[in-house]
Amino acid sequence: MRPPSGIDPGSVWAQRLRQLERRLRTKEERIVVLETENAALHLKLAEYQGFARRSTDEVLQLYSAHGQQQKWQRSSVVTQLRGSIKRLKQDLKSLRSFALELSKDFQRQSKTYLYQVLTAVQEIQLQNEALQMFQIKAFDLEQSLQEVTERYEKEKQKRRALHNSLVELRGNIRVHCRIRPLLPFDTAAGHSISQDRQRNFSEKVAYAVDDETVLVKCSRPGHASVNKTYQFERVYSALESQDAVFADVAPLLTSLLDGYNVCIMAYGQTGSGKTYTMLGPQLEENFAFSLEDESELGIIPRAAQEVFRLISEKPPGSYWVEVSVVEVYNNEIFDLLAKDTCGKVFGVKRDVVTTKEGKNNVPLLTHETVENASEFLHLVNKGLQLRVRHPTLVHAHSSRSHLVVTSTITTIISEDNFGTSWEDEQTSQRLNKEVSCTFPQKMRDDKSTSSSRASSPAQLEATEKLKQVKTRLQLVDLAGSECVGMSGVTGAALRETSFINRSLSALADVLGAIAEQRSHVPYRNSKLTRLLQDSIGGDAKLLVMLCISPDQKYLTESMQSLGFGTRARQVQRGQVKKKNFPVPSKAK
Repeated sequence: MRPPSGIDPGSVWAQRLRQLERRLRTKEERIVVLETENAALHLKLAEYQGFARRSTDEVLQLYSAHGQQQKWQRSSVVTQLRGSIKRLKQDLKSLRSFALELSKDFQRQSKTYLYQVLTAVQEIQLQNEALQMFQIKAFDLEQSLQEVTERYEKEKQKRRALHNSLVELRGNIRVHCRIRPLLPFDTAAGHSISQDRQRNFSEKVAYAVDDETVLVKCSRPGHASVNKTYQFERVYSALESQDAVFADVAPLLTSLLDGYNVCIMAYGQTGSGKTYTMLGPQLEENFAFSLEDESELGIIPRAAQEVFRLISEKPPGSYWVEVSVVEVYNNEIFDLLAKDTCGKVFGVKRDVVTTKEGKNNVPLLTHETVENASEFLHLVNKGLQLRVRHPTLVHAHSSRSHLVVTSTITTIISEDNFGTSWEDEQTSQRLNKEVSCTFPQKMRDDKSTSSSRASSPAQLEATEKLKQVKTRLQLVDLAGSECVGMSGVTGAALRETSFINRSLSALADVLGAIAEQRSHVPYRNSKLTRLLQDSIGGDAKLLVMLCISPDQKYLTESMQSLGFGTRARQVQRGQVKKKNFPVPSKAK
């Protein structure tokens, strides 16, 4: 290339030479730097190569040591395996010999067992044949037993019917005994006695052997146990229900409408179940009996229902029922249906007087007419709310008085049918004097209305031919006899206990005097016996329901009650008389 004009070519080439020199120096400097770096890299490379050689040597050494260790381990394992194989071979040889012996033994035992099985099968076949024969015999025996049982039940019913007939003829007192179950308060620590003695006291000592026999185990410390038995017309175990009790009472109610007076009384120590038997469970707030559970109802509510059921089967208007409720408290008689001027019921003291006919009567006693069982039970509940109660250690709601519920049933009959409906010539004169001729106000009003409306002598004569017969049902819940030491009563309650025990003793004395046929019977020793004199003395079919506790700690009281029942069975009052001849009406 040719330089432009005016420029010195030598300066241009000099300038270019200087540039090339500078570039050469730069490149040389760069070469020096690169050589320095290259030398450093060669040093590092030599260092890394030495490290690699050392590492390779170490790896080779480790690999060699590992290989030797594996070789030693393999040798050890092989040695162990060989020992194990040797032992296994020995065990296998032993097992083979044992299996051979076991097989031989099994064959021998199989033959033995097979023989035994065949023998057993033959024996079973023989036993089956014998069993079939026994079953046939058992079936025959069961049929025979059933026939004997049926015959026994029939004979038992006949015996009971004959016994009842004998009781009727002799005028004996029917005595039933009910054993209540053990209750929680029997084991309650109500007395200051030791635990061992408490456990002994909670033993059951009274049992129902059958439906006519009571067994009592009498035991005292240091003496041998003695068993005593008592016979009654009927014995109820602790498992028997209120239905079973009333089933034996119901026939008496039928005889009530047949013209007989009936008295049912519950006797026993406090807490023995008398009130439950007569009334059923009672409400805590007012002591009235509950009607919710009919299966738990006692004799009194059931008797009311039964009486009105029987009346419903009779001609309408031929019967009416009056009710009175009294209690004998501290030897005083209180009318529990008497009302004050405001119509409020409150207990009024009454007295017993003897009429000209020799009958006992309670003047001014309240008699309420009822038309159904509900009204009857309503009046009884009203009276129960006034009955005296007091808690004791034996019973939290102990009744402190004798309750007497009397139902008087008046039968209206026509004089034309009188001879055919009521036949008993032997008692006509006596009963003609005994039966009251007073009609209730309602009947008197009806009779006076009928008389005023009579338009002919025939109608008036028909009205005057109406006659009436009165029969009486007395339901008595006696207060319980008490041992003061066990009941723990003091003060007024102690005085109540004294009157209760004295009145029950008077009742026992009266029965004893009748049983021994003494000339004097001490009815006047207690107002209780005076009130019940007509029933006890032979004017009513009398049933005593003994209630006893099975507990050991009440043994003395239970024995006393059973003794009372035994004496009561011995009473012969003569045949109970039927109410046959009524007194003519005052409508004449």
